Amino acid sequence: MTTVLDPVRLAQASSSVLALGQGSAAQLQAVQQERLSALLAHARAGSRLYRERLQGLPDDASALLALAPVHRDELMHRFADWVTDPEISLSALKAFTADPSRIGDPFLGRYLVWESSGTSGEPGIFVQDAASLAVYDALETFRRRPETGWRRLLDPMGLGERLAFVGATNGHFASQVTIERLARLQPWRASSIRSFSILQPMDKLVEALNTFAPTIIASYPTAALVLAEQAQCGALGVPLREIWTGGETLGQGARQRIEQAFGAELRNSYGASEFLAMGWECAEGRLHLNTDWLLLEPVDEQGRAVPPGQVSHSVLLTNLANHVQPLIRYALGDRVSVQTAPCACGSSLPTIEVVGRHDDILRLRARSGPVVALLPLALSTVMEEEAGVFDFQIVQRNDHTLLVRLPEQGAAGRATLARCRRALQAFTREQGAVPITVVGELGQAVPRGRSGKACRVEVRRS
Repeated sequence: MTTVLDPVRLAQASSSVLALGQGSAAQLQAVQQERLSALLAHARAGSRLYRERLQGLPDDASALLALAPVHRDELMHRFADWVTDPEISLSALKAFTADPSRIGDPFLGRYLVWESSGTSGEPGIFVQDAASLAVYDALETFRRRPETGWRRLLDPMGLGERLAFVGATNGHFASQVTIERLARLQPWRASSIRSFSILQPMDKLVEALNTFAPTIIASYPTAALVLAEQAQCGALGVPLREIWTGGETLGQGARQRIEQAFGAELRNSYGASEFLAMGWECAEGRLHLNTDWLLLEPVDEQGRAVPPGQVSHSVLLTNLANHVQPLIRYALGDRVSVQTAPCACGSSLPTIEVVGRHDDILRLRARSGPVVALLPLALSTVMEEEAGVFDFQIVQRNDHTLLVRLPEQGAAGRATLARCRRALQAFTREQGAVPITVVGELGQAVPRGRSGKACRVEVRRS
């Protein structure tokens, strides 16, 4: 079965990624600006939408900051004006992605296609050509922290590994398409690479994983936590060496619990449908941005740049690798903070902390003043570290009532709910909120979007 691969472009991208892996900040910025200028020129020439937006702006990279941000809804509404290949039509893409049997197949013989979940608006459809895939492949191969030691020396190609992806398998999502593509690129390993649906009953998922016996599991942090609980209670017994996570915020408490449960190392990454390999975690545990191939601008609610160290309201992504569907100052929606301290690993690539993408900010009535704003990351940290709960959903019903949904039932569920109530009431009191009521729903699976990602903190006023 075929897939999209250009060995020459892969070699070129790999050479660049290797050369700049330990490059200076000045070198990285020079390459970034050169690639940005090339992207802007290509967008002017091939995309009607960007030609309009860039009209009257300078021809060089200085045009970036004068360019108004774009949003997914606008791009999808003007899809024909957005793409630079006129043979790509939205109607054909929708028909293609509606067929699950086509997951991983080349579109028009030369593109890979993946769709976003639509949890923050209209679902997006993103087309990747051989050039952008070569960049993602090179970044994943050479920027992810490589395994060291005797196991890598004895098995440099990873032939002894068995990779299980646990996630959404029913759509053309980036992770599922990538797993399918990996199996096609390495047919000799096809039997040792499998996907498992996160939407199936937990006992069925555990049984399937036990049968497959993976040495590596790739999934979302929330799913990895649920699997860690299954391992701790003895239901899941797999010979894991590594856990790969991404797509959701990973707290330190969650990381420790997952690693302890499996006795394996966890490696986290940062990516999206809009750019598969945005960031990688170094040996120091810090998340580095691949700024030789992207720009990420943290902004506040008015779209203004926020200083390093401050958590953004959103980020604007510019993808320097994909010229087929130019993404220039694209509102991604993630909340991040850029770190200023240099990393001890020696890389000049900047580091960030990702706060989260889809969860809501809760606003409770304050004892003095209008409201108290509670960040999802803070609430998740309280639940994990104070209540010892990792699989949950918090729903705000009004300005003084929170609903906690838990999968546990019976006496164990009531005890867990009591811990959650104490932790949340203490935390919100410390934050200046009026005394709150915490009600519970036991035996409730955490709701997940079509992509399989959990929504842990949500505002749903009654």
